[in-house]
Amino acid sequence: MDLNFTLEARCPETEARLGRFRTTHNEVETPQFMPVGTVGSVKSLDPRDLTDLGATVILGNTYHLGIRPGVPTLEALGGMHTMAAWPRSILTDSGGFQILSLTNLRKITEEGVQFRNHIDGGLLDLTPELSLRIQAAIGSDIAMVLDHLAPSNSPRAVVEEAMGRTTRWALRSLAARTRPDQALFAIVQGGVDLELRQRHVEELCAHPFDGFAVGGLAVGESIPQMYETLAFTAPKLPVDKPRYLMGVGTPQDLVEGVARGIDLFDCVMPTRNARKGGLFVDGGRRKINLNNARFKDDRGPLDPTCTCYTCRTFSAGYLRHLLVAKELLVYRLLSIHNLHIYLELMRNLRAALREGRFAAFRREWWAGVPAKG
Repeated sequence: MDLNFTLEARCPETEARLGRFRTTHNEVETPQFMPVGTVGSVKSLDPRDLTDLGATVILGNTYHLGIRPGVPTLEALGGMHTMAAWPRSILTDSGGFQILSLTNLRKITEEGVQFRNHIDGGLLDLTPELSLRIQAAIGSDIAMVLDHLAPSNSPRAVVEEAMGRTTRWALRSLAARTRPDQALFAIVQGGVDLELRQRHVEELCAHPFDGFAVGGLAVGESIPQMYETLAFTAPKLPVDKPRYLMGVGTPQDLVEGVARGIDLFDCVMPTRNARKGGLFVDGGRRKINLNNARFKDDRGPLDPTCTCYTCRTFSAGYLRHLLVAKELLVYRLLSIHNLHIYLELMRNLRAALREGRFAAFRREWWAGVPAKG
């Protein structure tokens, strides 16, 4: 499916770009952050929370939804849009990340990946073709090819082998697609080896994918290595198609990813941290731990600079009480705050690009980040 990606502005000092594309369900402005709903729900939040926050794309995970509830139930319930009552776009990961995260439960062959799943130990033979079938049942607007993700600090031969397999699986995914309303993105691998990244870009961009992702980062390399690899890779991807950085990361990573030419981001960090009391404040420049006793009697908001529902309504002391008591409400309230910080940062980045002041915004934003140590 052609997403009709339109480039509206570019920063003359960086690779940052402002754009938009349209899926079957809605228009998506870029750069954009996509909240993660692994099993068909962004944890603790309902669709009204997400729409109020301004989310336009959420994620689902092929491996997890393929195991439970499984393809027959996904089809019976009308796919993720219908069963989750989500009216906007969905992107589905292919299950490739589980190759890394479930190392002890899987076996890789040229055909695909055999998982002994983490729920009941049953077997799942995930091939590129089955991954696309599951994603078709989920009904996502954007599907990802099944890729072989190796840790970025693996030996070159291991990274190169995984990269070659990813190319072969990507072409099988192209051949297996069945839904004309579903875009398909390829995933560029190669670790932090720039020669391999160059080769993989050339291999994948020769084929009619609807967008391209940079994978294999934030999986063992240093932050400078990640930024260097991203700066090398992203600008080499097609100008007229969306670029997606998978699974990254912090607010700092979003700012720097946009500066290097990335359009789409996802990460569990804002919601996972929220459930543990880790909160991003001051536009994402700082992080606090609400478990800290200094918040016990605090009648002020979590973040005086934040306009989210949580900060407008409840005191930091009350929220800390709920967190210590493990009261269910707190997971929703803190997730609302962290996702607001992320999505507001993206809105500010888009506004800066639209107004021709991205480079200045980036400098000003970093000037407010506390020095480490």
